[in-house]
Amino acid sequence: MSEGYERERSFLKANWERVEGEWRSDQTLGLPAPPLEESPKEGERLFALPPSAGFEERGGALLSLLRGRKSRRKFAADPFRLEELAFLCWAAAGIRDRRNEVTAFRTYPSGGCRHPLDLFVFAARVRGLPAGLYRYLPVEHALALVREGDDSGALDEALFEQYWKAAAVFVWAAVPYRTEWRYGPVSHKIILLDAGHACENLYLACEAIGAGTCAIGAYDQAKLDAYLGLDGKDRFALYAAPVGRSPEGKAAAGAD
Repeated sequence: MSEGYERERSFLKANWERVEGEWRSDQTLGLPAPPLEESPKEGERLFALPPSAGFEERGGALLSLLRGRKSRRKFAADPFRLEELAFLCWAAAGIRDRRNEVTAFRTYPSGGCRHPLDLFVFAARVRGLPAGLYRYLPVEHALALVREGDDSGALDEALFEQYWKAAAVFVWAAVPYRTEWRYGPVSHKIILLDAGHACENLYLACEAIGAGTCAIGAYDQAKLDAYLGLDGKDRFALYAAPVGRSPEGKAAAGAD
């Protein structure tokens, strides 16, 4: 079913071994950084927009979440309640309207409504759940226990030591054929766009409950696939995000 897409699928993987050794970025070579935007061209007319300070009337609660959203790498030791983890799972991968056996509209957009991502959750500190690796089942809105036990050390190693003592870690795995079935060789850009949509939902959902997360694209592909029990060909890790309570409900250190 997937024959002929090996090269395109490889683009979806971490590939961090390509920047090891002698490779140096333009930044390390001292070259100037590219500008934040393309400056207005001569003759272009500029029309100033109303300042963001006046958005409160229309933005409401969403405005607060957007302004607070940032990557957070420091987490409090407090556990999540099961209801909070359920909310985060639903925000990151949940179904809001199921039309038939193969079509369901979720909380984030997906090209052709194909939704080529599976969500895994390592739960370390969640009241009502034994520590372990779970797979989120959006149809049932349930967690399937893949493996019980705290093996966060192996996960931390696969994430290049970016576990950060999180209460939970979300990992999206790509199932490319769900999109390839319809779009063939142009599927892989769509899959990456879908992952971005899903992870941003997780960011905003975390802000809503006083938690935080930080998206991770740098990981050991083979080790993370093995940790999740995936074959690395038809299903493989694509994106990860440790999640935890923000210290004292305040913004923790992290990059946007």
